[in-house]
Amino acid sequence: MNEPIRVAVSGAAGRMGRASIRAITREKDMILVGALGRSNGLGRDAGELAGVGPLGVAITGDLEGMLQGSHPHVLVDFAPGPAAVANGKQAILRGVRPVIGGTGMSEAEVEELSSLARERGVGAVVAPNFALGAVLMMTFARQAARFFPHVEIVELHHDKKRDAPSGTAIKTARLLARERKDVPQPMGKEEEVVPGARGGAVEGIRIHSIRLPGLIAHQEVIFGSPGQTLTIRHDSYSEESFMPGLLLAIRKVLTLDHLVVGIEPLLGL
Repeated sequence: MNEPIRVAVSGAAGRMGRASIRAITREKDMILVGALGRSNGLGRDAGELAGVGPLGVAITGDLEGMLQGSHPHVLVDFAPGPAAVANGKQAILRGVRPVIGGTGMSEAEVEELSSLARERGVGAVVAPNFALGAVLMMTFARQAARFFPHVEIVELHHDKKRDAPSGTAIKTARLLARERKDVPQPMGKEEEVVPGARGGAVEGIRIHSIRLPGLIAHQEVIFGSPGQTLTIRHDSYSEESFMPGLLLAIRKVLTLDHLVVGIEPLLGL
């Protein structure tokens, strides 16, 4: 593609949306052509709101009008679950490739998007986490699960995150469940004195969610066996940690004719 990649951002007034705009405007092969947002940013210049100066792209609340008027190649979307699914469908139907970073999407919703993308021959990416370190953390944890079947996950996020557990934690648990050969039984009978004290479970793997101001996005996978433990941890200290993976997805989605989950396939993992 000789012309710049035309990118629209949904959630342009949010933390991830603003960080995405800053990252996109630094790239010579990309141009911001559209911005979608809610009431707190409507009508404002997306560049000014992101702190990069005016770009001549006003934030709108009309996705259809934005897609029709700005003709993006790629729609970056950080809306939560149902909104991301609806936006992704609308984009695919117009031949626009969605790169979705929102969490809270069910497997059925992802499959629905995947079927539509396959039917239309339109590339799409759904990634619970764009941080390269988080992807490696999941990759290393999968390797460890073959040898350490006893495992629990602790995920820590800022206090404005809506969903719990995080999409990354759910994906990690599913990956670990497929890798470990045996499902260990509890050593003794457990009794939760306070309901929920042992966290939730995804495919038999416990997940504990922490929400506090001051945090961004953190996860540790803790393995245990007699006489030893192994902890694999990743920490994101700012939204900038997600940008290299996001930019990779924006470029790679143009080469796809179907939906991929996670950026692992784009990295060859």
